Amino acid sequence: MTRFIHDKFAKDYLEELLKDYGEVKASEKVSGEIKEIDVLFTPAKQHSSKLQILGLLGRLAENPAIIEPYRNPASSDEICDCILKLLEVKALLRREAKANKIKLQESEIPKLWILTPTISETRLSSFRTIQKEDWLSGVHFLADALRTAIVVIHQLPQTPETLWLRLLGRGSVQSQAIIELQALPLDHPYQKATLELVYNLRENLRVNQELETDDRELIMRLEPLYQRNREQVKEEGRQEGRQEGRQEGRQEGEKDLILRLLHRRIGEIDALLIERITGLSIEQLENLGEALLDFSSVADLEAWLTQHSI
Repeated sequence: MTRFIHDKFAKDYLEELLKDYGEVKASEKVSGEIKEIDVLFTPAKQHSSKLQILGLLGRLAENPAIIEPYRNPASSDEICDCILKLLEVKALLRREAKANKIKLQESEIPKLWILTPTISETRLSSFRTIQKEDWLSGVHFLADALRTAIVVIHQLPQTPETLWLRLLGRGSVQSQAIIELQALPLDHPYQKATLELVYNLRENLRVNQELETDDRELIMRLEPLYQRNREQVKEEGRQEGRQEGRQEGRQEGEKDLILRLLHRRIGEIDALLIERITGLSIEQLENLGEALLDFSSVADLEAWLTQHSI
């Protein structure tokens, strides 16, 4: 079943995006008939303002959150199971607060966000959901007391604000989000790490013999991006190698010059001192080049190396 591959991708992906902003617990167990929460997130106060970079996903994570992503459309039973997990977490928090003789604040109770690619209007109506004016289309809220919303990924507008949630969609929605991800600036804090997770998903799907149509199309759409990325990595490696070669060549030339100047200034230098000089950085070699003009003996060189902890 490829569903488990996508489930793991979703958990790893959400953890990667949220880990800098608070505590992320994936597959967190709750009481009752041992149920697991996909992602339980507790934001760190000092990082809450920085969540804006994640757009709508960042808004979901401004407060304690339970995030339950589904690869296939969430069924009524699955939605009810998610609500049950939330209620069990709330009950646990109330027991802990009572044991510690403190009042449980409303802001400490997580909100539940159910992420589903699509959902029928009939199913939404059965939960009497509403869309709030200050939220994007596609976010459907249950009654306030339930602290729950269903995020229908394929109903979200195609904007940068929704990119990080649309990456968890299916078919053309996910493929378009991947293209937008690829187009982000290379210095974007989440571009490289997220692409690597997407490419890992591709590899995990490729070895599976029972692929759904969406998964086969996803692999095909990722292939050119994957090859382009690998060529880019290779080119960056070649450039880095050339840069390191130039750096090493410059350092070797500086060292040879310093040794020649020292030989003229103070005579022969033993192998131990040469080894210590070889370990100097370019900046240290340049400093030594200035200092050696005042040397009159090997003792001056030894004193300089000792003074600079070489």
